[in-house]
Amino acid sequence: MKEQVAPAGSSAGEPPQHEAHLARLSNTPGRPSNLMGPAARLPLSRECKHYNSSYEMPDNLQKYWHQRYNLWEGYDDGIRMTDDAWFGVTAEPIAREVAEEMASKTKQRRHKPKVLIDLFAGAGGNTIQFALSGHWDRVIGIELSTPTLACAQHNAEIYGVSDSITWVHGNCFDFLNRLVNYPDTLDNSGGAFWDEGVDDIPLQRGFEIFASPPWGGVGYEGVEVFDMETMMEPYRLTEIAAACRPMAHALFLPRNGDLAQLASLVPDGHKTKLDVVQYCIQGASKGLVAYFPAQDDQDHGKA
Repeated sequence: MKEQVAPAGSSAGEPPQHEAHLARLSNTPGRPSNLMGPAARLPLSRECKHYNSSYEMPDNLQKYWHQRYNLWEGYDDGIRMTDDAWFGVTAEPIAREVAEEMASKTKQRRHKPKVLIDLFAGAGGNTIQFALSGHWDRVIGIELSTPTLACAQHNAEIYGVSDSITWVHGNCFDFLNRLVNYPDTLDNSGGAFWDEGVDDIPLQRGFEIFASPPWGGVGYEGVEVFDMETMMEPYRLTEIAAACRPMAHALFLPRNGDLAQLASLVPDGHKTKLDVVQYCIQGASKGLVAYFPAQDDQDHGKA
């Protein structure tokens, strides 16, 4: 179900100055002193599990057993996840629809972004579908947890898209801080992150972002309207959105997320309407995605 959310009459305030904001989120004051490059292939650890029956699962995961083929159509091919990843992985049909929607939106622009960055890659559910779409020259998946990233790399091999994905083991905001403010601190040897020429064009024309942040906090199913400033942990909605500007970005959020908060993120004076889509499986909403256009789309029409 798709909705369009008009800009709010009064915004939540201007985002912090971009460089300082990203530096704070990335815990990196000033210019990074080291190069950040692609992750090595990580070995699977004992935390990278493939369950063969619900009886093998912890009690709090057993309800997900019957959803395994919704989460991964190729589950029986040896998909691996950490126990925590069962809570956060996007169901494969939804991940595929999100990839198609993002591809459709970029096709409407004069300058199609060539690189898709998945800020919270998790076990790879969304990242893999972005790669399978074939729409972007390169997909970058960023994950902080070592065992979770090992699962994502393994799962990408099962789906046959390892060569289309560059994995990054680290803080996604550290990566963004480097991309926006210090691109020479990213090791792009051999075109690992982007092909020649992409770094010569504005960020919003070369890159776009997908983010499915951890929701945390109060159980979102227990509240009528989910406050994405106070209930989302460890990052607030405004922090994530500000970090993604000026690039187009799609945010996967709780199905009962506060639409007024989303509307407040559209800058004052802009006529752009925000597309918000509820994604469902068998009639049950699993979350909403808010699609924010690139900054120059908002300012001057399609970029």
